[in-house]
Amino acid sequence: MGPAVLLLAAALGIDAGVTDLPPVDVPLPAVMAEALPSSPTVRDPSATLTARDATEARAEAKDAAELLTTTPGSSVQDSGGAGQRKTLSLRGASPNAVLVLLDGVPLAGPGAAMDLSRIPVSALERIEVLRGGGSARYGPGAMGGVVNLVTRTPDGRARVFADVTQGSFVTTQLSAGATSQLLGGDGLVLLHGLRTEGTFDYRYDDQPAFAGNAPTTLTRANNAALSGGGLVRYRKRIGTTQADFLGEGTYEARGLAGPVQNPSASASQATGRGTFSARTQTSFEAGGTLSTLGFARFDDTTLRGTFFGSGVYRQLEASAGVEAVYARLFAGRHGVTALLTGGGDWLREPSGTNPSWGRFGAMLADEVLFFDGALALNGSARVDVAGRFVVFSPKLGVVVELPKGFSLRANAGQASRPPAFAELYVVQGTLLPNADLRPERALTGDVGAAFTTQKAKLAVTGFLSLYEDLISYEYYPPNLARPYNFAAARVAGLEVEGTLTPWKWLEASASYTYLDTQNLKDDPRYYLKSLPFRPHHRVHARVSGGFDWLKARAEVLFQSAQFTNRTETLSLPERAFVNVGLTAMPWKDPQVTISAELKNVLDVQTQDLDGYPLPPRAFFVTVGFAWEPRPAVRDSVVATR
Repeated sequence: MGPAVLLLAAALGIDAGVTDLPPVDVPLPAVMAEALPSSPTVRDPSATLTARDATEARAEAKDAAELLTTTPGSSVQDSGGAGQRKTLSLRGASPNAVLVLLDGVPLAGPGAAMDLSRIPVSALERIEVLRGGGSARYGPGAMGGVVNLVTRTPDGRARVFADVTQGSFVTTQLSAGATSQLLGGDGLVLLHGLRTEGTFDYRYDDQPAFAGNAPTTLTRANNAALSGGGLVRYRKRIGTTQADFLGEGTYEARGLAGPVQNPSASASQATGRGTFSARTQTSFEAGGTLSTLGFARFDDTTLRGTFFGSGVYRQLEASAGVEAVYARLFAGRHGVTALLTGGGDWLREPSGTNPSWGRFGAMLADEVLFFDGALALNGSARVDVAGRFVVFSPKLGVVVELPKGFSLRANAGQASRPPAFAELYVVQGTLLPNADLRPERALTGDVGAAFTTQKAKLAVTGFLSLYEDLISYEYYPPNLARPYNFAAARVAGLEVEGTLTPWKWLEASASYTYLDTQNLKDDPRYYLKSLPFRPHHRVHARVSGGFDWLKARAEVLFQSAQFTNRTETLSLPERAFVNVGLTAMPWKDPQVTISAELKNVLDVQTQDLDGYPLPPRAFFVTVGFAWEPRPAVRDSVVATR
């Protein structure tokens, strides 16, 4: 039995009936190892996946969105810095068509965009970004891809840790937590908080039509943010069953400063949100594993001020669901997976519309290995019902392992998502609903090649998506936006990413994304125009080096100009941010680290969305502490006895 078969069995949690399973430290085939996101119940073995270690970036990033800016194929939309709303687009799909999971639990309802500023880096162990249509495995909402936020793991060690960051714009961020064995299992508790005044000066050209017009210096006000929250995890093995419980939530209050053209001195938002889940995985002696998941989620938002009239706008969104997955290896080469899921979503809002719907999904997948694992074919098909919408998502993938570290992969399928409650029914200040929206559908495909050695890795992927009824927002300055179905659209692109580690003390990485979009078969005013908020080029490059006691890093993030409306008459200019940092570890026991981070070194003045200024040059210092008590040493005589 080949290593790929054993790896497939291990990934499915199945006893393959062999005793020669390779030890953990044996290198795994690169393609298969990448295709094992550990937290989602169902994996996609042929998908393009990038993982980012959050533990090494806690001094560099404040929230999950900042980690995702380095991922190829991604584009983060930022409303103005720390504590302000940030959403993610993958491979040209809108943020509403990117599924965001927390340890496999969806953080928003089908078709709803997730605000990634709400998840601090201190709560995460890593981020897994699966790019390309993922609806066939993960359900509706995964048209552009899936982001899985993996929380810190309770590993049973007795350990306490804390981090505090202080810096520009009167910003303070802190976290503290502990892990330990508890009641025969492993537990973790973490508390975190953020406070920033968010006030900064920026330059603004109030008459761009006049060449040589001197920019005006303005002050960004009402951009403050305050948040606090926590994370609790507990896991325990009972016989052949592993149980994992999660509770996570935050409360935040922030000003909504608005775009430059229509600033607001009084608009504000307060949100309380929480996620709770219980997961089990049971292995059977006869073969196969059964995984179950139950979860509940709520999001209670109150909006006040300029954009929302004289009253108070309050919206409560809730969701609950259950999932069961059975996986088994048949004939040593078929990894079969079956999934059933169900639940509901509810929304309460001022107009009294209060929509709700039930959800149901079923999926069947089979991964077949040939030539001792050198060729793997996987197919899956999923049907989902959300209220009055029914969507079907099939997919076929292939992975080929070649000699000398080369590998190939390809995927083709259909992805889909229904519109969200807010898109259909709810007036949210400057965001207007459209009750006539139809579900999005996309035919997706990609082809990729990778080369991997111990010191270097290079991957190239080309992708194409053909959308029908694509839902996208069009902004009408100064402050209104409404979602529309584009009759058809094409998105094509290229992703290149690579890493080089010539020595243990030096690492370099870079990624490039090319994205080309076209609106098809629509109003003549928009025909063959680019889709809004899809920059053609994005480049990220990073170099880091040093030893445990002193490490330095530098990175550059370039993004080309992007249009903000369907007629290509409004656009945001290109931008390039340079960040540098330094981390020292003066003590190892207890571990103390001191990090300094200088962001936007060149003090680039730019905006995002439809005119939200981004922060200028900023400086932050982070002090980290971690202590792990040494285990008691037993007397040698007693130990001998």
